[in-house]
Amino acid sequence: MFIHTVKPGESLYSISKMYNAPIDQILMVNGLEEVNIVPGQALLIPLYVYTVQPGDTLFTIAKKAYVSLQQLRAANPSIKPYSLQPGMKITIPNISNYLASSLNFYVVRTPSLDRELINRFAPNSTAISIFEYHFLPNGDIANDLDDSAAIQTTWENRATPLVTITNLTPQGFGTELVHQMLNNPSSRRNLINNIVHLVTRKGYGGVNIDFERVSAQDRDLFTGFLRELRDSLGRYYITVAVPAKTSEDIPWLRGYDYGGIGSVVDSMFVMAYDWHHPGSEPGPVAPIDEVRRTIEFAMKRVPRNKIMLGVPRYGYNWLLPYRPGIAATSTSNQDAIRTAMKYQVPIQYSQEYKSPFFRYRDEQGQLHEVWFEDVRSISEKMKLVREYKLQGRGLWQIALEFAPGPWLVRKFFTIRKI
Repeated sequence: MFIHTVKPGESLYSISKMYNAPIDQILMVNGLEEVNIVPGQALLIPLYVYTVQPGDTLFTIAKKAYVSLQQLRAANPSIKPYSLQPGMKITIPNISNYLASSLNFYVVRTPSLDRELINRFAPNSTAISIFEYHFLPNGDIANDLDDSAAIQTTWENRATPLVTITNLTPQGFGTELVHQMLNNPSSRRNLINNIVHLVTRKGYGGVNIDFERVSAQDRDLFTGFLRELRDSLGRYYITVAVPAKTSEDIPWLRGYDYGGIGSVVDSMFVMAYDWHHPGSEPGPVAPIDEVRRTIEFAMKRVPRNKIMLGVPRYGYNWLLPYRPGIAATSTSNQDAIRTAMKYQVPIQYSQEYKSPFFRYRDEQGQLHEVWFEDVRSISEKMKLVREYKLQGRGLWQIALEFAPGPWLVRKFFTIRKI
């Protein structure tokens, strides 16, 4: 597989002819209902034979295929680098031999929709973290979910369903809620007992702890809570979602002791996204330089085979000019592409951040700026998992549309199954 970036004047028909790839196949793989593609749009071409184009070199072909030059040469030993001619056929090497775990979040909907979506994504998942159960300050579980269809369907696909326990409240993630629970030994013990009971009663294979905005003063208590939970869960799988951090000097991230957490859990899902968010100025959600720095920071404290790189299936749409206090709206990656096609505006790509973006004016004349993830930016993150030999990668979250996602997973990885 390789990626073609649309040039001005190109059409799906001309691209189809260029690579001898059926239009219907390009549409299907990229989740497109219309053919009105725009310059700068990245298309995943699901072929392992590349037709050389004018101006191509082995280096530029390797970049399009997201493989190394050495891998490309090894797959084409008879090709002389300086004798490429348009029309020649180049084999794209299969690099899916990297065995990786895949932890994907899923927000429960209805039993029929749960079955449909999980059947679609579980084949490319090691575990699915089903979202979400809340708790009270005394450690009681505050809600129940109709999650039996999601649990059963996950197991049927040889993936492990994990129950997600979170401090999300109607007002957002509750720092005080976590503080009250952690600082009361009986509440802490009560929550652990309730989690164990919930896992066994519902038939989960483990738990994912997603406590966000843990305060610095509760850092050691949080790690201790995870250790107590580990001891109580026994054979069950335990993961924890943590914010991305690149130093211990950021006050609002001091509540997360990467080293302590990593010594306790089976995997640590690093939420490597939201460097720009609804309340910030426009910019990349997951800039590659920050993602790389986060991985390198984590690896100094956590075994690499426990680190799960979190990847977003979404972006944000800001109104311009940016005004503090006016929140951006979220958009799935697929909807972002549809928006660019609807308004027929070119998609730009930041080489610095390895992230796509575009601007458009809506029907009221209001200017917008959209940053999101596409096949190029996600491929860059897949490469980081392989480069740093991490446990794997995961998604927030699978119900957000991004049609090429499963194809990219199969290109870069063999997914570990139970």
